[in-house]
Amino acid sequence: MKIGMTFDLRDDYLAEGYSLAETAELDVEETIAAIQAAIVHLGYDCNRIGNLPKLVSELSAGASWDLVFNIAEGMHGASRESQVPSILEAYEIPYTFSDPLSLTLCLNKATAKDVVRMYGLNTAEYFLIQGQCEEFQFTTNLVYPVFVKPCSEGSGIGVDSNSLASSPGDLRTAVRKLIQCGHKSLLVEQYLPGAEFTVGIVGAGERARIAGIMEVEFVSPDHPYYSYHAKTHYKDLVKYHHRNSSDFPDIASLALGAWRALQCRDGGRMDIRLDAHGVPYFLEVNPLPGLNPDYSDLPILCSLSGISYTRLVAEILEEAMLRSGLTISSEHARVLNERQADAT
Repeated sequence: MKIGMTFDLRDDYLAEGYSLAETAELDVEETIAAIQAAIVHLGYDCNRIGNLPKLVSELSAGASWDLVFNIAEGMHGASRESQVPSILEAYEIPYTFSDPLSLTLCLNKATAKDVVRMYGLNTAEYFLIQGQCEEFQFTTNLVYPVFVKPCSEGSGIGVDSNSLASSPGDLRTAVRKLIQCGHKSLLVEQYLPGAEFTVGIVGAGERARIAGIMEVEFVSPDHPYYSYHAKTHYKDLVKYHHRNSSDFPDIASLALGAWRALQCRDGGRMDIRLDAHGVPYFLEVNPLPGLNPDYSDLPILCSLSGISYTRLVAEILEEAMLRSGLTISSEHARVLNERQADAT
């Protein structure tokens, strides 16, 4: 079986003149190499395709693949994560992870929260601020403190020490800074003071299952939030604690409910935070998760749960292949059988 890989390599865009900030969500060579090695280990040919322009070029030249392992984030627009999957669907080529609709929906944190709430699941109250430069107005019934962040960014981008606002003046300062940094749509949420968790999920629909639950403890008073800085310096600023899903049934139930409501599939990660009474609330979901074996949250929490990196890739591929009617290799089956033996 021939598996292609679509991805946005950070070095490619830096070479084109993009800044470090503009490429913060993109992948590094180590991630691509790790995924490729896992796919080859599972018994498949693996062809690196690259980003959207390279995919278009190869398709125009007549290339095709039995399946594409897609982790392309995209660079521009509110539907940037959906661009590669949309093209693959047009060519009827199966691919991993969520479809264009779910990817676009989940990238907009406000819309994702609306869907989750529609399904009767907990998510903090919020309002949106949209504007240019410093021309913005807002009124709120939320009780301070509130938390403000970009509405359509991942990896903790835009979150810093100003994100927690204890007064209207604090909020204006935080909003002004984010707008000046180019963020046009901002989410302001009721702040939840309890513990923060990230939940790994694999599968889709009724096959969706918890891969692991990890509590995130912030050890530095100067970096008390899961910001981009905290994520990239997690060894110094964050402690991760494995939590059994059987001990946190409310968190597991909320995560699976939101995953199914948003129609995510194959694999991803969900952020959940507790209120002052210990009740869990949905924050956001990443249906196109980072897969760096050393510092991405999903591989880290899977490792804490006894799931190897190769097995994580195997489970993601298994879901995509089941959906597409493809037959897994004997080595792939062996790795999955080891998973079943571990579970029993």
